[in-house]
Amino acid sequence: VEVQFGDYLYPAINQLANEVSRSNYLTNGKFPVSMVLRVPVGAYDGGGPYHSGSIESTLLNIKGIKVAYPSNAADMKGLMKAAYYDPNPVIMLEHKGLYWSKVEGTDTAKTIEPDINYILPLGKASIALAVNEEKLSLGETVCIITYGMGVHLAKNAAKNFEGKVEIVDLRCLYPLDEETVFASVKKHGKVIVLSEEQQTNSFAESLSLRISNNCYHFLDAKVEVIGAMDLPATPINIALEKAMLPTVSKLNDKIEKLLQY
Repeated sequence: VEVQFGDYLYPAINQLANEVSRSNYLTNGKFPVSMVLRVPVGAYDGGGPYHSGSIESTLLNIKGIKVAYPSNAADMKGLMKAAYYDPNPVIMLEHKGLYWSKVEGTDTAKTIEPDINYILPLGKASIALAVNEEKLSLGETVCIITYGMGVHLAKNAAKNFEGKVEIVDLRCLYPLDEETVFASVKKHGKVIVLSEEQQTNSFAESLSLRISNNCYHFLDAKVEVIGAMDLPATPINIALEKAMLPTVSKLNDKIEKLLQY
């Protein structure tokens, strides 16, 4: 099933929250709802208030639903096949700016299908960019925990800090690969959680607290969170849209700040 834009999902919230998400649990596995729901999300090029929403935090508060958010075509293929075989309802969030790499600087979203039967297990993050080992040994590195469009934003910012930025691509928001996240944080001690979603009360802020609670003794500085400005909707004006969203420039400032520790 596809809902054409994330902003159009809200009329279905009752079905998702009260029926689809609960069926497997309430029937002790007798009546699982094996559903794959594709939802294009995210802002680019003036899509405006009804075509640009980020809805991951809303979905993650509905228990019983798995949420995947790939950053490239190969991961999309592998995750969707895993979702098809999963007995639970799975929502595939797809940033529409990554279709055909329409947003500048997202060419790496175009990836070759690894195999016709390629399946990528839900809940397995990847290292989208590694650091230079010498800079790591000198304490001159930072990790960015992100997903979807954020992976490409982080890659473009990392070009200004050669060998100093590790990027963890979550690929799936629930279940979440805490093992990979915490390992990266403990290795670098400096961390940014990056999201396009409005920041306050978001998944990104929740993850930053989880990182602080589990990796406190390994942190050189507080966990930084970067998200969109807390506005009720995405402006249709392109200049205002850009002002609202996280950018390479804003990310550069946070990286520079952390590398001072």
